[in-house]
Amino acid sequence: MKEFIRKHEDRIHGVLSCFDRMLFRGYLPIMAGWAMAQFLDRLNLKSISLKPFLLENSERVKNHAAAMAQKQGRPFQYLASNIRKEEAARKIAERDGIQHGLVCVYSILEPCRTFSFLFKKERPDQRPFVKSARRKCLHLYFYFMDRDFGLIHVRIQTWFPMPVQVYMNGHEWLARKLDASGVRYTKLDNAFLWIEDMARAQKLADRFVNLDWPRILSKYANLITPQMADILHHCQHYWVTAQSELSTDILFKSRQSLSELYPELLSHGTLCFGAKEVMSFLGRKLRGNFKGEIVSDLSNFGGRIPGCRIKHRVKENWLKMYDKAGLVLRVETVINNPEEFRVRKKVTRKGKKQTEWVAMRKGVAYLFRYREVSLQANSRYLEALALVDNPTHAKRDLDRMTTRKKDTAGRGCSGFNPLARRDTELFQSVMDGDHCLRGFTNKDIRNRLASTPHLRQSRKDPKKESAKVSRILRRFRAHGLIAKIPRTRRWRVTVYGRRVMGAALYMRQHDFPRVYSKVAA
Repeated sequence: MKEFIRKHEDRIHGVLSCFDRMLFRGYLPIMAGWAMAQFLDRLNLKSISLKPFLLENSERVKNHAAAMAQKQGRPFQYLASNIRKEEAARKIAERDGIQHGLVCVYSILEPCRTFSFLFKKERPDQRPFVKSARRKCLHLYFYFMDRDFGLIHVRIQTWFPMPVQVYMNGHEWLARKLDASGVRYTKLDNAFLWIEDMARAQKLADRFVNLDWPRILSKYANLITPQMADILHHCQHYWVTAQSELSTDILFKSRQSLSELYPELLSHGTLCFGAKEVMSFLGRKLRGNFKGEIVSDLSNFGGRIPGCRIKHRVKENWLKMYDKAGLVLRVETVINNPEEFRVRKKVTRKGKKQTEWVAMRKGVAYLFRYREVSLQANSRYLEALALVDNPTHAKRDLDRMTTRKKDTAGRGCSGFNPLARRDTELFQSVMDGDHCLRGFTNKDIRNRLASTPHLRQSRKDPKKESAKVSRILRRFRAHGLIAKIPRTRRWRVTVYGRRVMGAALYMRQHDFPRVYSKVAA
């Protein structure tokens, strides 16, 4: 992304790459049907006592949650329909001033993966046959305010095999690390708008992957699962990364700088990034045997350009670009299926250990590789966007040129129309190559405009011609297109004037006919 940053460095405050939304899931070693059957065998459960055992443990998880909430004086609420649970929990935490500990507990019916137990009537003494099944059961959402991670939620399925899900946000974690390091910042939601020390912030963000994730996540899983103290004491959760979001934020100095550039980036990403380019961003090649969908879509939230988001989806993984608060350009890689990527790992082949590129797995041990893949994808995307020219200066100059101005005496001067024939004739008269060395006078412009409608009505009266050209020069000067050469009666075209008048002439003669023919076709 170096080229993108170099091109816009005068408008950029800094760049920050950081994990954003993270979903971790913990699975006990009883997820498979045969593993659950062995677990039931170890407990010596008979078929007649199996159903009461399962219902009792489901109720036990619910009662444990209610007891936790009651002990700490926190709300415990059943939800008949889904709501924005995180927003509601955050409001409760702000209302009650909770800095650490349990915020609230929500319970709701959701689809789940559980087991089906089959018995053979001819042999009632036989152990039940256990197989996986899809059902609906009660799920509990515990919202905690963590000292290191801010507001997190821990979800548990009350039916066996009781998988646990933990959500946290990398930007919340980084904010607390910046506070501890004494680095000042401005933050809105999950985006930093300004950071005092960008280099220090990036170093802190890079530490996120090296945290002791099994210990951090297991602490909360054991807290909400009462069975971990007795019948499951010999089990440990296997933790995986269910969803990873790593964002690269370009922090702009002003909203105007981003608002003028962002529509051009959206247009380029929509029109120029096809399936081949999207695959290359994710470090892959589009081959003929590829099976899956590659979809790019543009969503306009709120019906305005700053609310637009472009997303490129390859199967379950995707790249996104959108703006945050009008100050941050965010490019984000979301990984739901890591097996589409590769990681170097030691494997055993024919009794010998060797290092190979193998499919990446979901285990939290591979979080470092999640970061590498996502950061490379973000960098490639921004590098491709470096081709987009910043229209800021051009648009400002166009606005300046077409807007009414006042001269030094306070008299109003109308703006110029860069596509109008009358105005382009004026531009050609002052942009003549003969004027480059010595400039031009009122008489020079009169001679150039003699055959045009500008002077056609006053050709018989030289004084009227001179006065009319003087008014034209006054208008040019008010707009900053020309300047007086000191101690002479000559004028010269300014750098700004040469830039905007040259662009106007080229646009009328070349760009407009070309674009018009395309649209007409």
